[in-house]
Amino acid sequence: MAKESKAAKQPTKKTAKNENGKPQPPQRQSPPGDQDAMLPEPETISPNYKPAGKLAGKTALITGGDSGIGRSVAVHFAKEGADIAIIYLNEHDDAEKTKKIITKEGRNCLLIDGDIGDYQFCEKAVRMVQKEMGHIHILVNNAAEQHPHEGIEDLDLNIMEKTFRTNIFAMFYLAKLIVPSMRKGDCVINTTSVTAYRANPNLLDYSSTKGAITAFTRSLGKNLAEKGIRVNGVAPGPIWTPLIPSTFGPDDVASFGKDTPMKRVGQPSEVAPAFVYLASSDSTYVTGQVIHVNGGDIVNA
Repeated sequence: MAKESKAAKQPTKKTAKNENGKPQPPQRQSPPGDQDAMLPEPETISPNYKPAGKLAGKTALITGGDSGIGRSVAVHFAKEGADIAIIYLNEHDDAEKTKKIITKEGRNCLLIDGDIGDYQFCEKAVRMVQKEMGHIHILVNNAAEQHPHEGIEDLDLNIMEKTFRTNIFAMFYLAKLIVPSMRKGDCVINTTSVTAYRANPNLLDYSSTKGAITAFTRSLGKNLAEKGIRVNGVAPGPIWTPLIPSTFGPDDVASFGKDTPMKRVGQPSEVAPAFVYLASSDSTYVTGQVIHVNGGDIVNA
């Protein structure tokens, strides 16, 4: 499906608004989506954010760091002094823009494109990062895909398997490859979702992977606690990223986030500081936990 232009749709009565009061018009893109084509464009970092060198001297590997939450995390980490390696699928324009932002902060950025659902690719990517950037202090497992469907009878089993490989198998792959060389004080941060707690009737496989990520986070956190390696997660609610217009219909996009207590969509810039906290020495007594950034939706954590 061809991507619609920014002017293709106009706001309607159902249109939600973001935290700046900007309308969220109906829009549609082909997967995996293009951040620059979104209207309004997501906010990567707030102009009010004050970095404090919390990650100086660190190297972070971030999957899905080319756009959305991943880009925001990468930029926040760079502002805090970290060098960044980004693994992404094939969104080259978004990835290059992210790299440009990071290098403007005076930090190094390595881009690696490929499918993290393939263990051999993950092996190659990790070796490349270690060769080019040295020790990996922070692993952020963030990349994910989703494919809405009406009911389980409509579930494509091949797509279901692909979703599991991208969303949860890859976390096992990368943790298995990187954790053995991690040291006390290093950490793993996984992106789960409010759907792991609230569920979504049209995202059966996606929600299931996010539930698995939460369990993986808690279990690996306990497994590595004695080594001083922390493992935590962030569970975003409805966040304005390319995943939304590339997987939902135009009307659903226009009202996305409106059913939260805050009555609006969240921005990547509102999620990424949670990752900074979990990556920094501010959270040395936190492991196996999940931070919920979801606009006020109360969940059984």
